[in-house]
Amino acid sequence: MTKSPLISSAAVTFILLLAISHFPGALSKSPKICETQPNNSCIDKDKAVQLKIMGIFVILISSLIGVFLPLFARSVPAFQPDKAAFFIVKAFASGIILSTAFMHVMPDSYDMLNSPCLDDNPWHQFPFSGFLAMVSAVITLMIDSITTSVYTRSARKNMRAEVGTDKADVGSAETPDQETGRVQVPVTHHGHGHGQGLELDPSLQLVRYRVIAMVLELGIVTHSVVIGLAVGAMNSTCTIKVFVAALCFHQMFEGMSLGGCILQAEYKWMKKAVMALFFSVTTPFGVALGLALSKTYKENSPASLITIGLLNGSASGLLIYMSLVDLLAADFMGQKMQRNIKLQLKAYAAVLLGAAGMSLMARWA
Repeated sequence: MTKSPLISSAAVTFILLLAISHFPGALSKSPKICETQPNNSCIDKDKAVQLKIMGIFVILISSLIGVFLPLFARSVPAFQPDKAAFFIVKAFASGIILSTAFMHVMPDSYDMLNSPCLDDNPWHQFPFSGFLAMVSAVITLMIDSITTSVYTRSARKNMRAEVGTDKADVGSAETPDQETGRVQVPVTHHGHGHGQGLELDPSLQLVRYRVIAMVLELGIVTHSVVIGLAVGAMNSTCTIKVFVAALCFHQMFEGMSLGGCILQAEYKWMKKAVMALFFSVTTPFGVALGLALSKTYKENSPASLITIGLLNGSASGLLIYMSLVDLLAADFMGQKMQRNIKLQLKAYAAVLLGAAGMSLMARWA
């Protein structure tokens, strides 16, 4: 199966987000930079640099542990993808992603785009954050749906090619659809389905897992770079300590969710390692970039508020869609959960626990 459709869609989407984030900057004609009144006892630029450098390595280690743990845990029978423990841990991590979108990314976007540093028109006249979250969720659905269709069609062609030219074999493997004239490939009862508890052919279910893993990584990476950039630009030692601690918790369990999706996608080890490492380095890269730009990057300048605010709004919509549709709904409506009420209750408790834990972090970060 070719990878170009998803890669192209992801690249185009990311470029569009960047373009959207910079276009409204021209609409803000306010040249001023609003200065906050931080606690002077916490402002120490030299110590802040040391904390940010330490934070880069601590966040990197936390990310590596989180994303690689599901990959290596496969050797433990209790944590294999078809076991109950795997679904519970994945539900916990999905709750963290959902809470991250609603409790951290979305409020940050609202705060930035409603800042008094921005002109009333248009930033205080229209809810850009909610609008972008909505548009981002629909675009994610479009990418998810179209990419799955392209990959599924490719998988069906491969299946028909494997059947061969023997008419008896072809007749047993395919049935014509009289209304559309297309070939319908029957499904077998393995794995779990997506959305309605229906079971897919293993090869088609694998397509779903791979699309989910790649689109989820796109959303997480976008958010991780943005939040890392914000931390790297901070000069308050009190704030940096809290943010680094929160990011370690966030990256570890968000990485566990992504690692679980990568594991279910059944990539070769090289691709698993590349995807896991790419996730792990994005937040540290953002922190390093913010640190390098800290002399020129002003977090309260109109351009910065607009750019980061719009990117956060877009990332929140993507994360909300992925956590609810491709992670939680896919698992809870699948055959594994539908056949086991006790497992459902345990997974629901895990979701609420993960969401509550990440929501509690909003008290400090």
